[in-house]
Parts: sequence; structure tokens; C-alpha cells
Amino acid sequence: MRWPGDNTGLTNRSSTFFNDPKNKNNNHYTPHQYLRTHLRGTLTVNVSVLLLSLASPDESSLKYEVEFLLQQQWYDPRLRYNNKTRYEFLNAIHHYEDIWLPDTYFIMHGDFKDPIIPVHFALRIYRNGTVNYLMRRHLILSCQGRLNIFPFDDPLCSFAIESISYEQTAITYVWKNDEGTLRKSPSLTSLNAYLIKNQTITCPIKVSWRADGQIMVDYEDQFDEFGDSKCSLCQRRFEEQGNYSCLKVDLIFTRDRAFYFTTVFIPGIILVTSSFITFWLEWNAVPARVMIGVTTMLNFFTTSTGFRGTLPVVSNLTAMNVWDGVCMCFIYASLLEFVCVNYVGRKRPMHNVVYRPGENPVTQRLPAVLSRIGIILASPLKREGATTGGATGPNEIVTCTNCGPNPCTHTATNGCTAELRKKEPPHPIRVAKTIDVIARITFPVAYFVFLTFFFVHYKGIS
Repeated sequence: MRWPGDNTGLTNRSSTFFNDPKNKNNNHYTPHQYLRTHLRGTLTVNVSVLLLSLASPDESSLKYEVEFLLQQQWYDPRLRYNNKTRYEFLNAIHHYEDIWLPDTYFIMHGDFKDPIIPVHFALRIYRNGTVNYLMRRHLILSCQGRLNIFPFDDPLCSFAIESISYEQTAITYVWKNDEGTLRKSPSLTSLNAYLIKNQTITCPIKVSWRADGQIMVDYEDQFDEFGDSKCSLCQRRFEEQGNYSCLKVDLIFTRDRAFYFTTVFIPGIILVTSSFITFWLEWNAVPARVMIGVTTMLNFFTTSTGFRGTLPVVSNLTAMNVWDGVCMCFIYASLLEFVCVNYVGRKRPMHNVVYRPGENPVTQRLPAVLSRIGIILASPLKREGATTGGATGPNEIVTCTNCGPNPCTHTATNGCTAELRKKEPPHPIRVAKTIDVIARITFPVAYFVFLTFFFVHYKGIS
């Protein structure tokens, strides 16, 4: 056994102390090392956790590696000693197999990176019988995340500590100094793991008596954001096996938002807005508009496919599905807008249309135009001195005051007959340019509304 602060003769001293037949401690730890310290009452084990390192394989993974020191402290009166030395404790690492230790069991979604039996540990015994057991553990946790709002979710990693063989009435685990959070090492290192919150939970037990005299034990259910009981890990035991003291640790991580904005969202926004550039080009600039539309669509498809390959596959609708789908719709809609504009602009205008005999609107208006010209030419030829209100002949051309600016033909007997001009349809090129002008406003505004709703909605849910 090694003594702190001394580098010579440590093993001999410890062996002498523990193996001396006159030492009464031998009767307590041998052969009773497999018996708990108190034959009556409940033994309290104080637990403390010190985080050493946090790591994740990549940004989108739900697996996190957690390395920590687990400290367990309890009181064993059989190990009290009155050795008057200047050392406060004994290093009992060489007598690990001869001293009773709590059979602490880890409950988790994951596995151990190191062996189940700890290799790195420390065991100290103080004069008053206090035992301090320190071990290093390295866990690989499969965490719980809300992939429907990825990457705005905050993964939750949990593991629990309990005794596998001693019931609640024999051993009770409590957090040392009622710590509500885990302690962090000053040299804590993180790799792709961004811890925003951690909490310790002591799963309470409610005990009640049934009519037949048996004990009913129920956990006080408190639910987390996933709808699971906060003590769900501690409840995974057969009911007939008994009730066991349990401590739970929750580690809440977050995603690196800057990483996803620089690799997903900002490139997507640039590609979508680049497809809107075609609205400011000439309607007949076919090569340029086709190249921009097709190129942006292919680039966005390639980028999204490459990124989605690293994400977990889930069946429910996710935020990334919404993002990819809406952005692809905007790019595709801009390409369809060009097709529509090009089709409308290439239609032949009305004056190039070949009409059937009698259907040309120009030839139909020709008699009325000639009649108006005749009115204008005949006006100065009126006889001087003619009475204004005199009667007119049946074929005399008179000025019509009812037709207004419309050309008309009339005689004295048949009155005034006006021709109503029909409004000509707009020119196809003018229609195509109007569509482009409307698209310059509607597309950017609609995309801005989508961006605002997307980030506000999913950030609010997270």
C-alpha cells in the first residue's frame, strides 16, 4: 500500500499494517469483504462526478463520448484505525479485493469504451473509517434528439447509477453536498460536443401500504421534453426484484449553429437568389437564363444530397426536408417562369395574323374612316346663307353631334350610326416583360417570408 508523500518503503508499510495478526482491522475486512458495512440500517453512499472530456464523431451524430471521474464515499466503522502518523489517509489500492465496495451499476443507452471493471481507480481509507473510492469511466452514450427539427434540436444524453444487488433499504445513493450539477474539470476538453446544461436527479420513491400489508412503491413521474419520465432509466428493473436507489445524470448538448449556417443555409440562400437573377435579363436571352436556372438547380441538388448522406434517416418530416423542398420549388418555379415568358414573347402579334375574308378589323373599319374623311372635306363647301335649321335632303351628309370622337356615317334620313372600336390585345413582348416585372417582386418577397417563418418557427420549437 502506498502512503501519500512518501516514496520509500510504501509497500512494506501497508503490508505490515493490514497483514499484522495483532491488528484488529483484519477481523473486519477479512473474510467479510463481501458483506456490506452495516448489518442494520441503511448505508449512505455519497456520489460525485467530475467531467474530464466530451467528444462526438461529427456534428450530426447522436453518439457522445463522456469521460469522467466517479467518486463514491461512505463510512465503514470496521476500517477505523488509531495509527498516529502524519498521514491523513491510507492508500489501500493494493488491498482492493479485501475491502467491501458498493456494486455500482451503470444504466445507459450505449457502451463502455474501457473495460467494465475499472483499470484506473484510487482507494483511500481515513482514520475515522471513511472510504473514498475514485474511478475513471469512459462511456459512449447514444443520445436522444428531436430529429424532426434538426439542426435546431438539443440532444439529451443520460445515464444512471444504482446498486445492482442491494435494495433501497440497504444502500442509498445521494449526491455529495446535494450537487444539482456536475463539476467540470478546469482542463475539460470538448470535441464537436457543446454542453449547454447538465443536471443531476435523485429519483424519488413514494412508499405506501396496501391492504394486504405489502409495500407499494411508485416513482414520482416528472417528464422531460421528449415525453419520457425523468426516472425512466431507473425503472428498468423487474418489479419482483425489489427497489433500488438510483441517481441520474442528464447532459444536454446543442448543435453548432454556425457550422450549419455556413455549410447548408447560406449556400442554399445564395443558390436560390441566384436563380432570381434571370428575372432581370432580357426575355429572349435564352442561353443565359437556361444556364442559370439549370446550374443552380443541379448545384443545390448536389449540395443537399451530399449533406443529407451524413444525417440519420428518419421517417417523419424534418426541418431539413422542408428546407430542401421549398428551396428546390423556388428554383424550379424560376425556371418555369422563364419558359412561360419565352413562350408568350414568341407569339405572333395581331397585325401578322392572316384573317379570313370579311374578318379583318382594319378593312371592317375602312368605310367609317372614309365617311369621316368625306365629312371633313365637305364641311367648307356648304352654301353661304343657308339656314341652319333648314331641312336637309335625304342623302345630305350632316354633322353628327351624338357620336363624339368615334367615326360615324349618317344621312339625313337614317340618322347617325357610330362604329365602336374594339380594344386591341396587348403586344406579346409587352406581356412577357410584364411577367418578368411581377416576378422580380413576388419571388424575392415570397422567399424572404419563407426564411423568416422557417427560422423563427423551428428556433421557437427548440
